[in-house]
Amino acid sequence: MSINWFNNLSNRSLVITILICISLIYVSYTFNSCLITNLGRTLNKNSLKQFFITTSLWSGDNMLVENATKLAVANNNTTNFTNGSSNTSTKDSVHPHLHNNKLMAKKSGAQMNSSTTSASAPRILDGSPKYRLLRQQGSRPSRHLPDTLIIGVKKSGTRALLEFIRLHPDVRAAGCEVHFFDRHYQKGLHWYRHHMPYTIEGQITMEKTPSYFVTKEVPQRVHHMNANTKLLVVVRDPVTRAISDYTQAASKKADMKRFEDLAFVNGSYAVVDTNWGPVKIGIYSRYLEKWLHYFQLSQLLFISGERLIMDPAYEIGRVQDFLGLKRVVTEKHFYFNATKGFPCLFKSEARSTPHCLGKTKGRNHPHIEAAAIERLRDFYRPFNNRFYEMTGINFAWP
Repeated sequence: MSINWFNNLSNRSLVITILICISLIYVSYTFNSCLITNLGRTLNKNSLKQFFITTSLWSGDNMLVENATKLAVANNNTTNFTNGSSNTSTKDSVHPHLHNNKLMAKKSGAQMNSSTTSASAPRILDGSPKYRLLRQQGSRPSRHLPDTLIIGVKKSGTRALLEFIRLHPDVRAAGCEVHFFDRHYQKGLHWYRHHMPYTIEGQITMEKTPSYFVTKEVPQRVHHMNANTKLLVVVRDPVTRAISDYTQAASKKADMKRFEDLAFVNGSYAVVDTNWGPVKIGIYSRYLEKWLHYFQLSQLLFISGERLIMDPAYEIGRVQDFLGLKRVVTEKHFYFNATKGFPCLFKSEARSTPHCLGKTKGRNHPHIEAAAIERLRDFYRPFNNRFYEMTGINFAWP
């Protein structure tokens, strides 16, 4: 009977159809399982690849690697001796590399899903070893308003100071002059913070704009932002500074008048033109008085522009002490370029090869008549003496 039933055409078609469906389901299941497995492996590889791309190493100072490694080891040791931690198992403590890998994966996912962090943050952050190791520990870099400002003085060595102190792994600085307190104050602190670099806990945020020192509204504005801000001021012989200021301007303007014609009234050396910017800026004591209305003298560090050139390690050592930093930047970071007459770096935050700061540093000054220089020295002498009294430092300018 069963044979007759199967010989029936409709029944035979039904059986064949069922067998075909079962075969298709089996093949589909097998194919999809393989596909999903391979896709998962590919995604895992790409995620790891992307992670290492966003945390690529910067060939910076060996001390930075050493400090970051010590911090990572300290954190792992703390984990090992802490019982009952909700985030670390005994197995992870015994195998810190496995624990770090888990944190790396969690961090990668958090960066993709967090609504409080910019999606482009991994591309903005530099990939220094310290960042890489601390990201493994779960630290998230963020932007902060500056703790320290280089407020001046123009053409005294502010760029050199910034580049030299940025060698320290615990200092992060805005790359360009932001001019927030003198030109963009109306845009607000949120705008200012957005122009700061990403930092991690323990790092100092720094910004340099030399015109802050001579702009009358700036001291009050900085105090309003943070009354505890530390201020760095690079000063230089005001006569040499004025000539350097003029040299920079003349390099951009072919028909610039002679220095002597601009520094004095009516072409006579009898009267100094104090309204001319390069001369006016050199009266340091007048500007310092405004800053001391809002900040204690102990909050300002005065750096000799001359000594910064001749002995950069000494001045940077003073800066590191003032900022409460370990003396990491030392003589080993500098060499003197006899051609430029200016100190250069064996390596910096941006470059791992020896280089100088730029073509404009160490620029040759034009010839200035000796009588004009002597008259300017006489003019500045009482202001310099007053500045020495206010700062407690004798810079011994001629």
